[in-house]
Amino acid sequence: MKTLHMYLMRQMLATLGMTAFVFTCLLLLGNVLKEILRLLVNRQLTIGVACHSVVLLIPWVLAFSLPIGMLTASLLVFGRFSSDHELTAARASGISLISLISPILLLSVAVSGLCAWLNLEVAPACRVAYVRLIFQASAHDPASVLRSGESVYLGDWTIRVGKKIGTNLMDVTVSQFTPTNESTVSGPTGDFQSDAAHQQLVLTLHNASSWGWTKDNGWTPRLDGEITFPIAVASQEQSILTVGISDMTFRQLRSQLRNLKRGESITKKATPKAVKQVMQDETTPVLVYLHRMVSFSFACIGFTLVGIPLGIRAHRRETSIGVATALLLMLVYYSFVVLAQAWVNHPERAPFLIVWLPNFIFQAVGAVLLWRANRGG
Repeated sequence: MKTLHMYLMRQMLATLGMTAFVFTCLLLLGNVLKEILRLLVNRQLTIGVACHSVVLLIPWVLAFSLPIGMLTASLLVFGRFSSDHELTAARASGISLISLISPILLLSVAVSGLCAWLNLEVAPACRVAYVRLIFQASAHDPASVLRSGESVYLGDWTIRVGKKIGTNLMDVTVSQFTPTNESTVSGPTGDFQSDAAHQQLVLTLHNASSWGWTKDNGWTPRLDGEITFPIAVASQEQSILTVGISDMTFRQLRSQLRNLKRGESITKKATPKAVKQVMQDETTPVLVYLHRMVSFSFACIGFTLVGIPLGIRAHRRETSIGVATALLLMLVYYSFVVLAQAWVNHPERAPFLIVWLPNFIFQAVGAVLLWRANRGG
């Protein structure tokens, strides 16, 4: 029994290392071609800085490649194990499938723990360091801090852009919170001018509405129409604050969620409906990213539970079949994540709970398939 366990563990670890390496290289290649190669061609990056940026991307990419590597390894190893009739020989010796795969299940738990560490802490920190490195290499273009669908924090300013196309902006909200002033400006459209020499953005919001907060009067309307104001992005200390929610660590997301809820409770009585809607729009994306970060850390367990019985059922040695099956299952898994992100503007649909559905589905289906395979079905 111990010999079989060691044999399967060696096969799983070797295949996991190979598949994770391949998928990591593929995902890195996409980022290299998209950003790093362009900067190299424009001579904005040196070879050393390019290599540094690739190293910073590795933990972020590993958080995605390890789960799919675990799924592919389960399909390939147990597909070969079944096609070579080794599983039949083990069953003939009185060894059940559950006892045979127990070390593999423990391995999936260990890899999930590694993925949790990467997802919650390491990957977001490395991603932020990578973005800052690329930002510095891009000659500190102030416009690069604006990202579609995310909030950007620049000192006392908070800027949220629903969509950014060139210099055109849609669904823009700009807030400023200081000890002496609180104001919120929102507009359906806007544009900006990037002043790289002075490291500032000049934002112009069209058909905008502005509210200001005072202790005596609460939220009161101020200006309507076209509103223009400059926002400085000059110092490196300010650019450190421009971390989008997709690049935050678990603790930063929790802190951001507490701050948003505190702001929502302050304005709950006196805030106009538009500002309340802004608060809901701010909270839901944070919840989605927070739950997605945690739920995806458990993906390896569900992938292993599904991959083992499917590999046994396939009863094939071909690597292409296993890889194709793994990619199809990953497509199913990520369809729920895409659906949750598409519903971030519909908090009534609880999109932050949708990201947990694929885990429950994969683990439940995998448990049923393992139970049937253990009975010889």
